[in-house]
Amino acid sequence: MDIWVCDVCGYEYDPAVGDPDSGIAPGTPFEDIPDDWTCPLCGVGKEDFSKK
Repeated sequence: MDIWVCDVCGYEYDPAVGDPDSGIAPGTPFEDIPDDWTCPLCGVGKEDFSKK
């Protein structure tokens, strides 16, 4: 699975890890994250992420 990087702050979303603090389970592909999810570090939306 692809790692996605926040274009604003550099946070990396790794599907193998997920984002448990935001309710995103490990193994969740970026494409399956709800559209209203935001970067846990800077708060921007999914549209501000790029594949690494």
